[in-house]
Amino acid sequence: MVSHSRWSEMGNRPVRVANVSGFHGDPSEEMYRQATMGDVDFITGDYLAEVNIAGNAEAYANNHHPGWEATAWEGIQQTIEVIAEKKIKLAINGGALNPQGLAEMTANLVKEKGLDLNVCFVSGDNLLDVLGPTMPMTLDELPPHLDGANKEVKHNPATLAFLEKRMKIASSNAYLGARGIVTAFEQGADIVICGRCSDASPVIAAAWYWHSWSATDYDALAGSLVAGHLIECSAYVTGGNFAGFDKYDLTDLIRPGFPIAEIEHDGSCVITKHENTGGMVNVDTVRCQLLYELQGNVYLHGDSKAYLDDVAVEQVGKDRVHVHGIRGAPPPPTTKWAIFYHGGFECQILLNAAGYATEKKWDLIEMQFRSLLGKAGLEALEAIEFQRIGVPAPNPQSQNSSTTYLRVFAEAREKASLERVMVALKDISLRHFSGFHSSLDWRTAVPRPFIAYYPSIYKQDDINERVTFIGKDGELTDSFSVGHPPKYDELEERASYDTASIVEFSSSTRQIRLGDIALARSGDKGSNLNFGIFVQTKKQWDWLRSFMSRDQMRKLLGTDARDEYFIERVEFPKIHAVHFVIYGILGRGVSSSTRLDGFGKGFADFIRDVVVEVPEEIL
Repeated sequence: MVSHSRWSEMGNRPVRVANVSGFHGDPSEEMYRQATMGDVDFITGDYLAEVNIAGNAEAYANNHHPGWEATAWEGIQQTIEVIAEKKIKLAINGGALNPQGLAEMTANLVKEKGLDLNVCFVSGDNLLDVLGPTMPMTLDELPPHLDGANKEVKHNPATLAFLEKRMKIASSNAYLGARGIVTAFEQGADIVICGRCSDASPVIAAAWYWHSWSATDYDALAGSLVAGHLIECSAYVTGGNFAGFDKYDLTDLIRPGFPIAEIEHDGSCVITKHENTGGMVNVDTVRCQLLYELQGNVYLHGDSKAYLDDVAVEQVGKDRVHVHGIRGAPPPPTTKWAIFYHGGFECQILLNAAGYATEKKWDLIEMQFRSLLGKAGLEALEAIEFQRIGVPAPNPQSQNSSTTYLRVFAEAREKASLERVMVALKDISLRHFSGFHSSLDWRTAVPRPFIAYYPSIYKQDDINERVTFIGKDGELTDSFSVGHPPKYDELEERASYDTASIVEFSSSTRQIRLGDIALARSGDKGSNLNFGIFVQTKKQWDWLRSFMSRDQMRKLLGTDARDEYFIERVEFPKIHAVHFVIYGILGRGVSSSTRLDGFGKGFADFIRDVVVEVPEEIL
């Protein structure tokens, strides 16, 4: 067990970093559980999905929202005394739009309870004044797109829709690295409240400070970046969102415990969790999370690049997985810049049909909608899609198993343009197809405003990042400039290749679902979707890397494939994994994607359900 005099042990053992949140909806009590169920040195939390800040920006500007995430504050209230008693340090990005406000609330709580804790906040991520208050209307004014350097990428036509009309910016934030949090710890902070630092930055900062790394210890920094990536999504590495869940007792997955990273001086780590918590940590849960939302074989961050080509994972005990083999390099000169703007209005209508002649039913209803909207009505819409969801069961045993639905999804600049879609549905009235019915809830059919996303890059040297401490009486006291990385590496061309040597198998084949032999994880990177798939044995790996080419990935997409989708592919041989990035498949991405699975999380299980030919000898 770790003693409460842990700070005398700094650098002499692995640092234990416990994550308590993967987004703002995670239960606030997980902070208290992580602090009390065993000994940890640092508590970290990621509360920000990409759209969180934008979603609350207007309410915050109008004094209708505090700007920070409520579950972050609730967790602090529940845990503050334990943090003080056990001398745990806390770093979270739950400050969101208002890290100063949450830091002031926390400092006041510290004073009320008579605790000896130093509270500060990190600023510099908010770039609203750089472009604002509206999106540019010319390409010359527009900052570069995040994928702009890749000439193979063809952007969705809606990506630059704002050039036609000035659209109000909702939020504009640079992704900060770990340097500000490290500066805070070095100046005596116990609690560090951040806004839009990157998801892994609090974990990197904990290891950086504990092991007294320099800013040029790139291998160690890159290793801790991967550790942060593994635990930043809370239960995603302990059994949540796990492709292999069906092979385990479901009662053990009702409430998976949250993860802990034990990070060594060289940046390698062991991923684990507290004893007597649900879920599991094994090489499969870790590989799934490792492959989640990657950019390819190079993970970019404000403090380092992490090269993942030789990453390895090994089971070293019950609920303990060792992760190593990451190589680091200096960071790129730019960081991610998330720009969200008011994109207009959207609505969806969900219509049901029982099985007989379903395809003809959907053909008819789409023709009716288009006819009633007319040319002018259709041209007033930025998007209208008639998405057919599901396939009726053959020889159905119940009406529900026979039923599928049509998702009519539309976007427009003006609310009135979308209201015509509802009028069209009304005008169809009793002229509908046989057996037409719908959900009782029509609220989604009412046009509502949506936030659109433009991902860009921003020069790190232009960021004015500062750490500011809150005094005992709530006043702002010491403030420190964070500075910038000492060295940069320019962004290289992204790797993309099919396997170097195809392996031929002589045995007969069997038709199976791909998921019967492989596990996978998928997710979103803005408008792009990432997909990683892996197998268990060397023979299976030889087959997977030979089979899963870029052309094969396009075939597996089926009717979802589009010529404009550029596909990147890399391999991670030590974990038997192939990784893809499919550019543009999520449209504008995030809150403005028109896809039913707008964040790409279900894509992996769709691909795993496809039937493929597999050699008998590897089964």
